[in-house]
Amino acid sequence: MAGLYFEDFSVGQEFRHPLTRTVTEMDNTMFSLLTLNPQPLHIDAHFAEKTEFGQRIFNSLYTLGIMIGMTVYDTTLGTTVANLGMTDVTFPKPVFHGDTLRATTKVLSVRESKSRPTAGIVEFEHHALNQNDEIVGKCRRMAMMHKRPV
Repeated sequence: MAGLYFEDFSVGQEFRHPLTRTVTEMDNTMFSLLTLNPQPLHIDAHFAEKTEFGQRIFNSLYTLGIMIGMTVYDTTLGTTVANLGMTDVTFPKPVFHGDTLRATTKVLSVRESKSRPTAGIVEFEHHALNQNDEIVGKCRRMAMMHKRPV
C-alpha cells in the first residue's frame, strides 16, 4: 500500500498533496440532498443570490471530506487502523462552484498506542486551500496507524 506506517511519521513533517479537485454544482447539490441537508445556501440559487455571498456556497462537510480524502494516498492508504476523531474543524472562507481545492498536512504529534502494541497514534493538521491559496478548511485529525510489520 502507498500509505506510511507509524514509524514513518515525525513531528513537523509536512506534505503538499498533489491531488487537486475542482468542485461543481452537481457535487454540491447531490451531497447536500443525499445527506438530507436542505440548506438553501447550498441548493437554491435564487435564495443564495440575496445573501452576502451572492451565490450558492459549497457544503462545508463535503469540503471536509475532500480535504481529508486528498491526504490519504500520501499518508494513510492501507496503513490506518482507524480515525479516532477530528477537532478544531473550521472553514475560514467559503468554497464556490468551480473552485479548485488542494490540501496540505502537517504532523503535530506521534505516540505509541497504550492499548495496541502493533499501532501508534498520529495527530495531523490538514488544510484545504483554493486556487488563490486561501485557506478554506482546517482540521486536526487523530489516526491510529499500523506499525511496520515485523
